[in-house]
Amino acid sequence: MKKTVVITGSSRGIGAQTALKFAENGYNVVINYNHSKEKALNLLSVIRTKGTDAIALKADIANPSECEYLINKSIEEFGHIDVLVNNAGIAQQKLFTDISRNEWIHMFDVNVHGMFYCTQNAVRNMISRHKGKIINVSSVWGVTGGSCEVHYSACKPAVIGFTKALAKELGPSGIQVNCVAPGVIETDMNSELKLSESEIEEIKNETPCMRLGTPQDVSEAIFFLSEPSS
Repeated sequence: MKKTVVITGSSRGIGAQTALKFAENGYNVVINYNHSKEKALNLLSVIRTKGTDAIALKADIANPSECEYLINKSIEEFGHIDVLVNNAGIAQQKLFTDISRNEWIHMFDVNVHGMFYCTQNAVRNMISRHKGKIINVSSVWGVTGGSCEVHYSACKPAVIGFTKALAKELGPSGIQVNCVAPGVIETDMNSELKLSESEIEEIKNETPCMRLGTPQDVSEAIFFLSEPSS
């Protein structure tokens, strides 16, 4: 039986590259998008040329009912979920004193609450089968913190803590829960932060490989954690 992966926020960037990685390895792929419909449909077309099954589902991860729809529709289509990748996220650079209440709440709604909604719905299917993999995407800012990104930096340790606790709870049921915490990755989301050339060079100089990360780098780590031997 072919395995199925659901990847939130997978119309572009890390999510899209991860979807391609799983497709290349024979998985049924559920692409999730909210605003980027055209990119999601283009990705769907590419994946189908690789000879695997895929669907694209619109769902706002900040909305609990839409998360429930995303998971239930995926199970309806493919019968089960083997891997859930909680990748959807937003970022924003802003002085702490300028962050509005709505911006603070929305950051947590997308980056933390959406992970909770999707995972809780998917886990019910995994527990009944006594197997499954959940991979959450945090950030290096969840470990070190980032200036002018306090709300984002507050979200990402929540992802790490969620992962550690849920791994302990679900391990006896045969379900593995892991997390990746990428550094600065060359994606549309990070380009929207409009980092200056000097800021980018400073980041590179503080990175052991002396370069920014790529979506391919992160997708390899995510796929590794999905494999039975991991």
